[in-house]
Amino acid sequence: MRIRTFEEYQQAYKKSVDDPINFWAEIAQEFEWKKPWIKVLDGSFEDASTKWFVGGKLNITENALDRHVREKPHYPAIIWEPNEPGDEAITLTYKVLHERVCRFANVLKKNGIQKGDRVCIYMPMIPELAIAVLACARVGAIHSVVFGGFSAKSIADRVNDSDCKMIITTDGAFRGAKKIPMKETVDDALIGCPSVQRVIVATRTRTPVSMIKGRDVWWEEEIKTVSADCPAEVMDSEDPLFILYTSGSTGKPKGVVHTTAGYMVYSAYTFQNVFQYEPGEVYFCTADVGWITGHSYIIYGPLVSGATSLMFEGVPTYPDAGRFWDIIERHKVNIFYTAPTAIRSLMGFGNEFWENKDLSSLKVLGSVGEPINEEAWNWYNTNIGKGNCTIVDTWWQTETGGIMISPLANITKTKPAFATLPLPGIQPELVDDKGEIIEGNGVNGNLVIKFPWPSVIRTTWGDHQRCIDTYFKAYPGKYFTSDGCMRDEDGYYRITGRVDDVINVSGHRIGTAEVEDALNSHTGVIESAVVGYPHDIKGQGIYAYIIIDHMPHDASMTRKEILATVTRIIGPIAKPDKIQFVSGLPKTRSGKIMRRILRKIAEGETGNLGDTSTLLDPAVVDEIIAGAKEL
Repeated sequence: MRIRTFEEYQQAYKKSVDDPINFWAEIAQEFEWKKPWIKVLDGSFEDASTKWFVGGKLNITENALDRHVREKPHYPAIIWEPNEPGDEAITLTYKVLHERVCRFANVLKKNGIQKGDRVCIYMPMIPELAIAVLACARVGAIHSVVFGGFSAKSIADRVNDSDCKMIITTDGAFRGAKKIPMKETVDDALIGCPSVQRVIVATRTRTPVSMIKGRDVWWEEEIKTVSADCPAEVMDSEDPLFILYTSGSTGKPKGVVHTTAGYMVYSAYTFQNVFQYEPGEVYFCTADVGWITGHSYIIYGPLVSGATSLMFEGVPTYPDAGRFWDIIERHKVNIFYTAPTAIRSLMGFGNEFWENKDLSSLKVLGSVGEPINEEAWNWYNTNIGKGNCTIVDTWWQTETGGIMISPLANITKTKPAFATLPLPGIQPELVDDKGEIIEGNGVNGNLVIKFPWPSVIRTTWGDHQRCIDTYFKAYPGKYFTSDGCMRDEDGYYRITGRVDDVINVSGHRIGTAEVEDALNSHTGVIESAVVGYPHDIKGQGIYAYIIIDHMPHDASMTRKEILATVTRIIGPIAKPDKIQFVSGLPKTRSGKIMRRILRKIAEGETGNLGDTSTLLDPAVVDEIIAGAKEL
């Protein structure tokens, strides 16, 4: 399973392409199965019917917990670093984590949760979040984690889409200097969620909350009433493990479904090989479990691999911009995995926050969520890695379940801002807009994957046709990533950004249609158009062009009201960075908004907007350009 040299990578890659069935069968045999599979791979990309390890029976938590309890019960599984640096960190051994997961799994069963039920989890980055996720998997419930920064409406949309029977939350959350209401937001969401029968509330901030008789119960009280003995539910390899919602190019978020066996095999295989994890090392991923990175590379990948995974509750700038480096020094972190947005943000705070920290324990630095620019790559390499760490610039997606293109730490020769080479089992191609394959090196195109891998998306919850239309229709027989990509003279891949109407803000995918729907719900907004533009810290910012019923006397106040509306409907993560009030939008005679023009204006590239004479009102472009210069 482990690759140790570049030659071994080449051999593994060749076998994975020439004989994928036996390649993945050999890897899967290293895990614990209740019943072996009958067939390694079935179905195809044509109708998004891919199935892996067909007929196999297992439970992912037995692979993530039970087998390690037998072999190394006192080995640290999760180290939790709280928001306040003065508070004591907590270490959960595999034995303790197993006991807490089993106990809470019994709480789930006591409160009516059965195999196949959907459970929404809306929690801060505390150990109970990981315990709740694993407890759902233990009993065969399908977890749907919602990022703690989303609004009540966003929670309600996700709960209703998947008919969740339960929500697990906390009274509140600490995030830097802020105290954030969690239960209160859930209560607002539940006004329109008839499927929810029970809410379990863990205590974190000791914030007074409303507890509804017959619906709401306290985590701490419930765990006193059950035992810590909970045999794992036997799951089929293709039983859904979780739903994770992601923005698309149309308004409604998509419930991406990942299933048990293929996801387990691929997340563990990629974790071990990309990071070259060795027993005894401390691995620190800064993502939130509300996103796929937290699922695959804080919880499942590391724990299935028997690793020590560090969870951090706070933010990188609290109490100051040295917090990440303090944590690395205190816990002797060996592998550090974060987002380019965080790196770019910390670059701007000055050397004093990192130069006196002992970062000598580090051996691998990772980047995830968006393409990392060369300046940030070099800063990360020089100042944090001291030139002694390998940087793994990982490219993958919610829908892929695990890392797809990346260097292997200390094995693949790296190149700033390049994701380098595909992992074994991943067969990328570049195609043009007509689907013609672009051969050779030194080329650009749309990135597709031409053969299935174990953790590929299985469906979008409740709407399989949407899955086909979104990922498999544009280029039949291939998975379309919706990313542009270049392949250089060395055959290395560099992701150049989205080619659809999705903006990558700080590594978080936000659909333009979703933001436009929120903007258009504000009183006075007649129409809006949203595009992405280059942002020094976030990578991409959100630029909104808004037609309003009358030009406001106080534009600043109106902008704040509009931002409050977006926060209320989606969450603060989707707030536009710039709002420009316009009298019209550049539209074709058929009514289509020419986003290409708006994108160029937002980027400040107004010298070459192409032919605007075919627009319904070409004069509106000059007006928008003039207004953009004043922002």
